[in-house]
Amino acid sequence: VQLQASGGGLVQAGGSLRLSCAGSGFTFDDYAVGWFRLAPGKEHEGVSYIISRDGTTAYAKSVKGRFTISSDNSEKMVYLQMTNLKPEDTAVYYCAAQLIGSSFNAWGKGTLVTVSS
Repeated sequence: VQLQASGGGLVQAGGSLRLSCAGSGFTFDDYAVGWFRLAPGKEHEGVSYIISRDGTTAYAKSVKGRFTISSDNSEKMVYLQMTNLKPEDTAVYYCAAQLIGSSFNAWGKGTLVTVSS
């Protein structure tokens, strides 16, 4: 299982970014794919995930209404559209996948999102 996140960058508060996660080496429908983030001095936070086989999505309270997760199953891509970004969204964002019904999971390298005030 391989995951590659991209799309991070520097944006002003109130701005938008779209993160992309490219998956390979696994059957997309068998996994929940999502995003975690790690901010300086804080613990890992689960941001959002999607189960592409049935379209189930979930969001952290801190991003609900501002972030939207989506997937392109044919391309094995998962996207995180982030709008109305806040300085507290500054973090390294990681794409991760977990085999449904199993504890097996895989992580990709992170992409840095910096939101300036």
